[in-house]
Amino acid sequence: MRIILASQSPRRKELLSLMGLSFTVAIREVEESFPDELDPVTAVRYIAEKKAQAFREEITDALVITADTIVTIDGRVLGKPKDEVHAKEMLTLLSGRRHEVITAVALLHEGAIEVFHDLTEVHFRSLSADEIDYYVQHYQPFDKAGAYGIQEWIGIVAIEKIVGSYTNVVGLPTAKLSEVLHSRFFNVK
Repeated sequence: MRIILASQSPRRKELLSLMGLSFTVAIREVEESFPDELDPVTAVRYIAEKKAQAFREEITDALVITADTIVTIDGRVLGKPKDEVHAKEMLTLLSGRRHEVITAVALLHEGAIEVFHDLTEVHFRSLSADEIDYYVQHYQPFDKAGAYGIQEWIGIVAIEKIVGSYTNVVGLPTAKLSEVLHSRFFNVK
C-alpha cells in the first residue's frame, strides 16, 4: 500500500521512517485554525481531519497520514509561537508546571477519514529567564507547539517527567499509530 505523509515536520518524517515504513511526502496548505468553542482534544482532531480533507478528492489510491500537535495548559491551547516574544511567553507559562501535549492523527484511505489522538502529560521544572532566552535564541522553536522540542536541550534539562508517549510529544504517537495501521491496514514490524 502506498503511504503519503502529509506533513512538513522533519520529526514526523523521522518517526515514520523509524517505524520501518516507506512513504512519500506531499503538502497542502491548510489554515490551522479551529472554532473557538472547541475543547483542546476536539480542536486538534478537527485540524488533523481538516488536513486530511485537503487530499480527499485528489488521492484515492494511497493511505494519507496527517497529524497536528497542540500543547494545553489551564484549558488554554498553545500552538506554534508567532515570534521570539511569543515563544518566551509560552515557555514562561509552562515553567514549573504540568501541561498536556495532544497529537491527533488522521488517516485518509479510499475517501474515508479515521481520526485518533494521544495525550501525554509533561512536567517542567522551573526555568530561569536566562534559560528561556538561551533556548529560544539557540533552538528557534517557532515550528513547535508550545515553543519547545522535547528532543532538544530544553527536554534534556527541564523536563522532570512525562506520563504517556514520548513520541507523541515529538509529534507522532508511533505506538498508537502502529496499532491502528496493524489492525486496519497491514502489519507494521
